[in-house]
Amino acid sequence: MTTRIVALFTLKPGITPETYEGWARSTDIPVVRALASTAGFDVFRATGLLGSDARPPYDYIETIDIADMAAFGADVASAPMQAIAASFQDMVDVVFITTEPVA
Repeated sequence: MTTRIVALFTLKPGITPETYEGWARSTDIPVVRALASTAGFDVFRATGLLGSDARPPYDYIETIDIADMAAFGADVASAPMQAIAASFQDMVDVVFITTEPVA
């Protein structure tokens, strides 16, 4: 069974969408997608709330499909991934949610 991690986050004050998205395209997305432990990784910009003019509570959503949680833990503990995680944490306030399919 594949685990999906959903990350919901907002940019920290002073971090522009251009800064975050440039980093995500050049660093985060290609590196995470290349991990043997991941089966997929996508980043989405929140554009609105359906049926409302209110601002979404988060700026971005990431989905990470994990093929092997033990291997993912080892991958995330590596020095290169720790550097990426630190850069990510410097730019965003994030909540990570682990999920599994219902059916």
